[in-house]
Amino acid sequence: MMINSTIHSFKLPSHLHATTPAEVTRNQRSDVRLMTLHGDSGAWGHHTFEDIIDLLQPNDLLILNTSRTIPSSLRTVDGAEIRLSRKIDEQVWEVLILEKRLNESTTLYFDDGISASIVGPGMAPELTLIEFSIGREGLMHFFYNHGQPITYEYIDTPWQLSHYQTVYSHQPGSVEMNSAGRAFSHKMLKQLKGKGVQIAYVCLHTGLSYYDNNRWPDPLRHFEWFSVGADTVEHIYKTKKGGHRVVAVGTTVVRALESAYDPQAGLQPQEGLTNVYIEKDTNLKVVDGLITGFHEPEASHLDMLCAFVQEDKLIEAYQAAINEQYLWHEFGDLNLIWKRTYA
Repeated sequence: MMINSTIHSFKLPSHLHATTPAEVTRNQRSDVRLMTLHGDSGAWGHHTFEDIIDLLQPNDLLILNTSRTIPSSLRTVDGAEIRLSRKIDEQVWEVLILEKRLNESTTLYFDDGISASIVGPGMAPELTLIEFSIGREGLMHFFYNHGQPITYEYIDTPWQLSHYQTVYSHQPGSVEMNSAGRAFSHKMLKQLKGKGVQIAYVCLHTGLSYYDNNRWPDPLRHFEWFSVGADTVEHIYKTKKGGHRVVAVGTTVVRALESAYDPQAGLQPQEGLTNVYIEKDTNLKVVDGLITGFHEPEASHLDMLCAFVQEDKLIEAYQAAINEQYLWHEFGDLNLIWKRTYA
């Protein structure tokens, strides 16, 4: 059963789609804006992203996603676009097949003599399982030689893969960028550490967030691989015990941490697949704050944001962001949301 996104009550003007990385239009990737939003009061404030150094306190814990974006848009020799969605094993991937000019063939042909056989349906009806003729390092080498970053309709320039990475990512596997952390520079991370802000890491390899032609993933069929290590769990317990805040950089980090929380045992080191769906009624157990981008009305990410702040207050803040000309999407501005208090 498809879950409908909670938010449908704002309209995003087309000129607020960010089409260009900040370091191209300005001086550096941190040159974006930041809106703060307090979950209890609904009050918001306007900042530059570099103000995050002042907004975070010593011994707050910032948690980053180490997953690195791979070039996930491939072309067959006859021109069909194949978008990687999720790795199943060393040769099998779940993919989205666009521009269906395949004449009902069960084999896809790529450059360099590489092929892939269609072996079955994916977890979602829009997706397909394909098995490549090579695997492991050879297949990843093929992706990097012949693939391109996945881009959507609002992007009109083919930006390099480096523009779709965070400065701290190192584990290849995401098919889309973990964009909430994109604005962090090495300099800013060093400044935060110098202030006493602690940093820990998780890994979650993102799948496709959009299936084209106004088709969106069903959150319950949207599986992603994640890993939360023992060191991060220990950091979180220490932070909570000291009365400090755990701040997730991106919805991917929230999803990974809440997936690793057991109602009986608490937060535990864990890795595997998750289809955890976080919505307005979810009582978040791990995260106190979230740094995230601005999301479209249809995106299920907004359901997660309603676990941090009530829907009406989120809509008011989003409308204020529209009025103030904040930019949306992976090259856009950012939002720091502090979790509301649960009764």
